Amino acid sequence: SAPTLPGTMAHDAATTDTRATTDGPPADLEVGSFSDHPPWIVDPAEMRWRRAVPAVRWVQRRELPELVRPRKLPPVRRLARVARHIGGALVGWYVSGRRAGGSASKRDLSRRLRIAAERLGPTYIKLGQIISSGEGLFPEELVSEFQKLRDRVPPESFGDVRAVVESDLGSTLEAVFERFDPEPVAAASIAQVHRARLRTGEDVVVKVQRPGIDRLVHDDLRVMAWLAPFLVGRIPVAALANPPALVELFAETITEELDFRLEAENMLDIARCFAELDQRGYVIPRPHPELVTPRVLVMERLDGFAFYDVERMKEAGVDTEAVIRTGMIGFMEGAMIHGIFHGDLHGGNLFVMADGRVALLDFGITGRMDEPRRLAFLRLQVAASMNDIRGQMAALRDLGALPADTDLDAVIRDLGLDRPPVDPTTMTADEMVHEIQRAVKSLLAYGARLPKELMLFVKNMVFLDGAIASLAPDLDLFAEIAHISAYFAQTHGERIAADIGIDPRTYELDLSGVKGSFGVDPATESLTYRDLQKRREVIRSRFRERAID
Repeated sequence: SAPTLPGTMAHDAATTDTRATTDGPPADLEVGSFSDHPPWIVDPAEMRWRRAVPAVRWVQRRELPELVRPRKLPPVRRLARVARHIGGALVGWYVSGRRAGGSASKRDLSRRLRIAAERLGPTYIKLGQIISSGEGLFPEELVSEFQKLRDRVPPESFGDVRAVVESDLGSTLEAVFERFDPEPVAAASIAQVHRARLRTGEDVVVKVQRPGIDRLVHDDLRVMAWLAPFLVGRIPVAALANPPALVELFAETITEELDFRLEAENMLDIARCFAELDQRGYVIPRPHPELVTPRVLVMERLDGFAFYDVERMKEAGVDTEAVIRTGMIGFMEGAMIHGIFHGDLHGGNLFVMADGRVALLDFGITGRMDEPRRLAFLRLQVAASMNDIRGQMAALRDLGALPADTDLDAVIRDLGLDRPPVDPTTMTADEMVHEIQRAVKSLLAYGARLPKELMLFVKNMVFLDGAIASLAPDLDLFAEIAHISAYFAQTHGERIAADIGIDPRTYELDLSGVKGSFGVDPATESLTYRDLQKRREVIRSRFRERAID
């Protein structure tokens, strides 16, 4: 439904009380971590589009189980198209690529699946994009191949864009915008983004949903849910995120992106979270007070350096190590204290402003944890910092990664977590593969799965890991972890202790578990990211040698 506005959009926007007219600090900084120069003032209580958000969320939660329930027969025409492309990819791999074995076989299958996703369109491209940012969760070959999907989504015609905008806003494009660039600055699987200027003079960006994407996504989810059980154990890329579980995770994330009122609400919620934490290192663009509909989102335009443009940042005097520290603390703080965080961090969704603050974009995927899960997540982080293995296993169980009746001590024994860690650089490729397969087999036997919130968090941590390589390769990782732990202890120590029921005096940082996860000797005092990269290259080279042999 479009917002109900008296007269034309342009006249109403010109008379609204939300225009920024004061010279002092913007009043809405009290309710959100926004820019210092607002095009309008955010007053959540006056944003009429927000009234529909609770009902939209309720409907989506109610419909989700039905969408991912395997049916006897999914949409037949769509199934035929999917079967032709996915089946063709699998058959082609089985006939030829499979014979190569090892990494070469996975590369061949990944390439074929990527081509199939491109041919199947936006839903499958979106799935591929999510997988592409899951390094460490999915096989390296699959992640590397699917990264090619990030910039291969053709834009919709300007005529289709105009039709969507005018339909949702209930007015002609010219009545609302003084200028609307016909060429998008970005085209993604669900929507594309255009620069524009409102008739009232504010420079904005406009996110426009692709026409018909809602129906296509729902049909594709029904096909995926029907197809996924047949893929279990049949392709070498399933790992712990087995096909049915992957479809469920994907459905939870993509359905949230189909109504931009939810995304705008996510923007306000995360902005408020940062403001309450006094975390001003992040800047969230303001959604327009009225120009937000299910398929159109008008928001404040922010500018800055591309996230990986390190040279220009340093020329401008930006402290890139501080940028990383802001990213780590702000991201973890929102998750641990408020149970909410941006769920899709990657280089295209954030940039660095001239003052060193990080502008955060695209809130279609947002991690939200209810109170029991937030507390479990909090216990997981605290237990990890104290090297409390059993505490971590219990927290993972409470997050839903393990069944409620899991014998945690047995899991610890089977995974060898009660034994000293082994340096992977001292192992052969065959030994590493054996250990990985053994761990995966053990976890699957216990019914392990990857909850959505944990998957999003790990995926973001993987992104931040890569960001360190570009922005702060000489950062001492152990010193930084100690610094972040001290920050949380000083800033939130009393609340964290009360939330999880521990005596703060008993807390003591123990980096031996962190060092073990990196495979270094417990006596190691420092490790830069550059050092870590060298260790990883040793491991990768052994896998390459194994594939050649």
